[in-house]
Amino acid sequence: MENLGAFLNSRRARVTPESVGLRPGARRRVPGLRREEVAQLAGISVEYYQRLEQGRSAGPSSEVLDAIARALRLEEVERTHLIALAHPPRHPNGHQPVEVRPQLWRMLDGMAGIAALVINDRFDVLASNALGARLFEPVLSEPGSQRNLARHLFVSATATHFYLDWEEVAAATAAQLRLVHARHPADSELAQLIDDLAAASRSFQTHWSAGDVELRAAGAKKLRHPAAGVLALHYENLDLPGDPGQRIVAFSPEQDTATETAWQLLTASLPHRPAAPTGAADKADDA
Repeated sequence: MENLGAFLNSRRARVTPESVGLRPGARRRVPGLRREEVAQLAGISVEYYQRLEQGRSAGPSSEVLDAIARALRLEEVERTHLIALAHPPRHPNGHQPVEVRPQLWRMLDGMAGIAALVINDRFDVLASNALGARLFEPVLSEPGSQRNLARHLFVSATATHFYLDWEEVAAATAAQLRLVHARHPADSELAQLIDDLAAASRSFQTHWSAGDVELRAAGAKKLRHPAAGVLALHYENLDLPGDPGQRIVAFSPEQDTATETAWQLLTASLPHRPAAPTGAADKADDA
């Protein structure tokens, strides 16, 4: 797992002296900035910064964190992560919702022409419409996936075939898990997932040790579906404020001939309703 000191160390290692107006000097034994250089840029004492990296100083002020974030050229998502590590929640909630409201099932069912999943911050797939289930059938039907996108991505032997941009997806997934772990330090299932991935996948170890954090709202993916072929897709992550920790991920095809043909093959034999878990359809009808 990660602490404040490890994150600070990983961020200063990537900042070159030249990029912040410092002379590199001779006999530099570490990549990036030295501790004293970060302290100088942030306007704090070297001793205090050293205590932060060594975990010997708790609760730095927001002014200090802002100064360090500027010194290390942190992006907004990294700054948010820094604050979460420095000031973990006093009453952490270890529970992530896994129940999907009947109204959401109805919404998924009505999203014609869009492949949609509901996932939580652990990348558990909680629900899908018919097209989403068809698109991610290689993931959701594979033994051992446990309907978790991150587990399939790093553990399954078929993942690199399914995701044409596997390396990019892997880096982004590890970075998002790191961000979520700082927000939910008491989530034992998330901690177990991270431990399992680290034990099973050297690639996950590499991406995790990079220390990166990321939050993706939208983007592009290329998938190779065994029945439809290669699909170039656009996706949107739609957070659900009424269901914290859950989001809809909606996929639509890019406008190119090959993808449109593959999309038509994908949609050719869809069932009328999504394959809801036991009881979900009944709840929707009774709502």
